[in-house]
Amino acid sequence: MADSCEFCTHYIMDDELGNYCDVDLDEDEMEKFLNESVTQCHYFRADDEYGVVRKQN
Repeated sequence: MADSCEFCTHYIMDDELGNYCDVDLDEDEMEKFLNESVTQCHYFRADDEYGVVRKQN
């Protein structure tokens, strides 16, 4: 799963803060995500750089 994070819309690459996921999880969701072995992220959205351009046409 870690390999696919860099292809997600929510994944932020920042030189100062480091790389991180920008999904707002509540306390229960965060505990579930950290304590269970998650094989598939429910918040994954493919980063489509050309999506905006297709909407303009």
